[in-house]
Amino acid sequence: MEFTEFTNPNLEVLFSAEVIAQRIKELGAQIAAEHAGQDLVLVGVLKGSSVFHADLMRQVDLPLSIDFMAVSSYKDGTKSTGDVEILKDLSNPIREKAVIVVEDIVDTGLTLTRLLEILGSRGARSIKLASLLDKPEPRINKDLKIDYTGFVIPNKFVVGYGLDAAGRYRNLPFIAVVKDPEQI
Repeated sequence: MEFTEFTNPNLEVLFSAEVIAQRIKELGAQIAAEHAGQDLVLVGVLKGSSVFHADLMRQVDLPLSIDFMAVSSYKDGTKSTGDVEILKDLSNPIREKAVIVVEDIVDTGLTLTRLLEILGSRGARSIKLASLLDKPEPRINKDLKIDYTGFVIPNKFVVGYGLDAAGRYRNLPFIAVVKDPEQI
């Protein structure tokens, strides 16, 4: 079964693979234009950003390096506390580098706010945020700035293109709204 034929009555496609690819191409061009001549590092926040991170880096027409972090702020598994635990830290220093943190989705902003503070203490020349999806309605930190936004979405549960539901659906090449999260 091809993904183009993927049907699940509980999923409604929000952004097709083609729409996502076009938007990432635009973001890559913007990042390249704004960071020419800089020592650029794209830091992917695992696991959700992995697909976006891979596609975005291929659209930035500059020499750059990549790194990854894995963090958790979900102590009870369902609600972010904003108290960030680093599960996997950067492999290389970011001192004096232009850093773009690459995230799959920003909702409350609590985890990212703390992560940006942690990275800010490491001497980067600049730190910016790129997020494929921005879900502003549940945002607690209203001052959190997303420098490169793929799409603004409503306060709905979404999967695909790296985003999961109980570890599933990350491999879908599109982003879909889960109509009934209880049926996942």
